[in-house]
Amino acid sequence: MSTEPAVRPGVSIHPSAEVSGDARIGAGTRIWSQAQVREGAVIGSECILGKGSYIDFDVSIGHRCKLQNGVFVFHGFNLEDGVFLGPGVMLLNDHEPRAINPDGTLKTAEDWTASPGLVEHGASVGGGAVVLPGMRIGRFALVGAGAVVTRHVPPHGMVYGNPARLRGFVCTCAHPLPTGAITAPLDADLEITCEACGRTVRIEAAWTR
Repeated sequence: MSTEPAVRPGVSIHPSAEVSGDARIGAGTRIWSQAQVREGAVIGSECILGKGSYIDFDVSIGHRCKLQNGVFVFHGFNLEDGVFLGPGVMLLNDHEPRAINPDGTLKTAEDWTASPGLVEHGASVGGGAVVLPGMRIGRFALVGAGAVVTRHVPPHGMVYGNPARLRGFVCTCAHPLPTGAITAPLDADLEITCEACGRTVRIEAAWTR
């Protein structure tokens, strides 16, 4: 059963969801069946948390984010506004995972440190992708379905594969920009006009190195 406080104006929480009374949920947010939101989590307004999604303690999620069914966001990762996470996305936090310490005792919260990660404004991560601890996914980047993200993704970068590689750039509207294949770091910043919507996007060379 949900453990939400008595007053959450404008928030819709399915009866089967488990929402900590210590979590903060913005107006207009909808939390669907069997989702779990842990203590200290902050969820912005007008978000959607799909069935079976898991938001770890102290995770911060911005406004107007969409998390599809079965998404796991672990402690250490945060999301800015307008982020999309497809079904089954996992944002991980432990670079050196072990159940036990070298002496055989069970690890506790004091025996490891979560690596901070960030998904920036407007970025999208496709279904089934795994993002490793400490990664930063830039503004309006696009991570392909099933990708394994092992390095930072530049703003507007399009990555896919295992491990994920930079394959090009996308517009704010998500349409691929006419840059051709990216096989090496850029030598200078680029300004590219989207053929779909006419917006001009600035690509920073420093992010591709």
